[in-house]
Amino acid sequence: MPSQRTGIRPLILGLMAAIALAGCGGPDADRPPRPQIAVIPKGTSHEFWKAVHAGAVKAGRERDVDIIWKGPAVEDDRSEQIKVVEQFTTLGVDGIVIAPLDDTALVRPLQEAADANIPVAIIDSGVNWDGGVTFAATDNFQGGVLAANEMARVLGGKGKVAVLRYVEGSASTTNREEGFLETIRTNHPDIEIITDNIYGGATLEGCVKAAENLLDRFQEFDGAFAPCEPVTVAFMRTINEAGRKSNTRIIGFDASESLVTGLGEGKVDALVVQDPFSMGWAGVNAVASAWSSLEEVKPRIDTGCGVITRENMDTPESKRLLDPPIAEYLD
Repeated sequence: MPSQRTGIRPLILGLMAAIALAGCGGPDADRPPRPQIAVIPKGTSHEFWKAVHAGAVKAGRERDVDIIWKGPAVEDDRSEQIKVVEQFTTLGVDGIVIAPLDDTALVRPLQEAADANIPVAIIDSGVNWDGGVTFAATDNFQGGVLAANEMARVLGGKGKVAVLRYVEGSASTTNREEGFLETIRTNHPDIEIITDNIYGGATLEGCVKAAENLLDRFQEFDGAFAPCEPVTVAFMRTINEAGRKSNTRIIGFDASESLVTGLGEGKVDALVVQDPFSMGWAGVNAVASAWSSLEEVKPRIDTGCGVITRENMDTPESKRLLDPPIAEYLD
């Protein structure tokens, strides 16, 4: 069972009223409050994190715990995410699930949470710290390998490819980028990487600007690789609006409504789609399991990913990844 921090539980309930409580409603009057698990995403604006949130709520309902959802608005606000972790540690929540924005900057606050006997589950992106109860995420390097092999397939094994990176310090996207680059350079020698040192940044606007600059700088290339949702959207917009889609294949990561529509319309060629719903579910479930000595918690949970194209997007597995049950769990 979770540790009982009765002296600070009213503070937690007050925080829940001030920010966003997701779950099955307040505790009954004739029983103690349920345990509280804080789920801290990298950001709150992208569809990916809504799916993580929904999966966390599902696990919360199944384990009879309340989910507190709070994270930075923008996915490069490391200082804000650190403050959120410190806040929940001070309040004494019963568990923390976090997708770290930085693999180094979050080490100290996460260790402080662990020192306060708060179990921590890491999801989505790794961190240089081994104090968590589990790490639930895509095998991001392997996801990059899948993307590289799909790029080689659609290009017929030859051509020029541009890579637009996301943000420095993000372990998940860095691993995808490195998996893609290593596979292309090792297994597909007739494909030339024309650029791999440009970063789009944490906002869609920044990614669009970087993609526009890349198109201006390189007038001709055959393929574009994007390691996450905002970069994929940026490439899809800029390449199609420039009238260059007929000559440029786009392989991206993640799924949103606009990307799924674009995939169906041929505006993007393939998406490597993760399972963020399962990440949220697995993180909360691992923390709840850590409270009991009778339940095993796996130190590493691979939540999987798949390559989805226009040809296979209507299969049951593709539909499951493209359309997680967000509305069922979020108001």
